Amino acid sequence: MELPEIRHFNIRVYGLVINNKNEILLTDEYLLNREMTKFPGGGLKFGEGPADCILREALEEFGQEVEIIGHFYTTHFFQRALFYDDHQLISIYYRIRFKEPVKFRISDRPFDFPEMVNGSQSFRWAAIETMNDDDLSFPVDRYVLHLLKNRHNRPMHAGPEHCSGDIL
Repeated sequence: MELPEIRHFNIRVYGLVINNKNEILLTDEYLLNREMTKFPGGGLKFGEGPADCILREALEEFGQEVEIIGHFYTTHFFQRALFYDDHQLISIYYRIRFKEPVKFRISDRPFDFPEMVNGSQSFRWAAIETMNDDDLSFPVDRYVLHLLKNRHNRPMHAGPEHCSGDIL
């Protein structure tokens, strides 16, 4: 079956949070009737810049504010969106950190929510050095994981004491 011509862009913006143990914050979600593990973030809205998007998404997902440390990566290759055949995916990743101590629940196991219903979400730390491609659901996130491993084979710089660590 031939895929349809690309007619739209789907722009996603993600935040990379890394603690002083060189663990990265992941979100496990049940959306569109499927399990997915990814970095926190979401879709860019019209009239919004990418930096504004990650600040909004962080507030929506974590219930607390973050600050941007810097840009980490923007997709440099073609990636068809997985859920919309006529969309090209563009993913933007920022290093972020919490402005205050973490106030939301961080689990020690994947998909730690009562039932698999659309919109369910949980968070957990994962050690960057032991992660592999199978730990993430999406191709661009997997590419970013490789960048993280290749650029940072040492512990991340520690953030302020009130943080669980810096967001990469």
